[in-house]
Amino acid sequence: MSLDPRLLAVATALPPHRFEQDETLTVARAVFAHRLRDFDRLAPVFGNTGIRTRHAACPLSWYLAPHGWAERAAVFERVALDLLEEAAGKALATAGLRPTDVDAIVCATTTGIATPSLEALLLDRMGFRPDTVRLPVFGLGCAGGTLGLARAGMMARAMPGRTVLFLVVELCTLSHRPEEASPTNVVASALFADGAAAALLRAPVKDDGTLGPHIVDSAEHTWPGTRRIMGWRIEDEGFGVVFSQDIPRLIRERLAPVVDGFLTSRGMTRANLDGVICHTGGAKVLQALTEVLAPATRGMDESWAVLRDCGNMSAASVMFVLDRRMRSGATGRHLMLALGPGFTAGLTVLDL
Repeated sequence: MSLDPRLLAVATALPPHRFEQDETLTVARAVFAHRLRDFDRLAPVFGNTGIRTRHAACPLSWYLAPHGWAERAAVFERVALDLLEEAAGKALATAGLRPTDVDAIVCATTTGIATPSLEALLLDRMGFRPDTVRLPVFGLGCAGGTLGLARAGMMARAMPGRTVLFLVVELCTLSHRPEEASPTNVVASALFADGAAAALLRAPVKDDGTLGPHIVDSAEHTWPGTRRIMGWRIEDEGFGVVFSQDIPRLIRERLAPVVDGFLTSRGMTRANLDGVICHTGGAKVLQALTEVLAPATRGMDESWAVLRDCGNMSAASVMFVLDRRMRSGATGRHLMLALGPGFTAGLTVLDL
């Protein structure tokens, strides 16, 4: 019987350009107000998101002008690799490991495309071995942090004693479309941000009594009839964001049975969880999750703090929450939860 994969280290990285939320509102007004009659009605969303600061791949001036897909892709590859190298380097240093100690890499992203994929481009750049097993994962969206970590855990279980590196990077701001004066684009401008994270995992060959964070189990659930709730429109200019205002309602109406079914089948309940690690989908999403997950609400403060300081970094966000939760000294059984295109819930149980 395989043993639970242990988290040897978790690390995060943010791009250098940091914006206050009132700065982004000023820029959004300059870009959209003269072309969108309802801008003044939508403008309060910038103050209601729960976000104070965000980090972005490019200087604020870059977002004032249109950019084609080729230019966006070039920026994505450059900045994503820088952030992944930083996050991976931090994780390796924390664990006392070298790149040559890594046997497999899982890399999740949904905000850009590179072929060879990002983890392949990192092999020579960071000195990973040529025989490193690679698994690039695209399209999980905001659920990619939770489900990507779960995939890395599955790989670690299948390779006892080997070291697996999980990487996630999202550069959401590169999908900003100043030429698209739509309510959805305004809301996206108020909410999304950029970031990356890394985690090192290993499933021990035998139980040596070592304590530490480990992955207990994971699952996912995709609701029928919800394929267009969240995702991308693929257009000449690049990705166009799609997300429904119904997401908080769907959480309130449909998430509880999925969470309870998953926990019950593993001999758990919300009441005996020691905490939760939730993706920072936005203020309304966090409010809905708090209601649905009660009484398991310890850890929501970390989600609100990441939202406040970093915004919604899609799949990377939940890893930032995990990092903060671990740094706070939290222990015990936690449910890691994120929602993404599909419409899909990703669930992972961790013992911290």
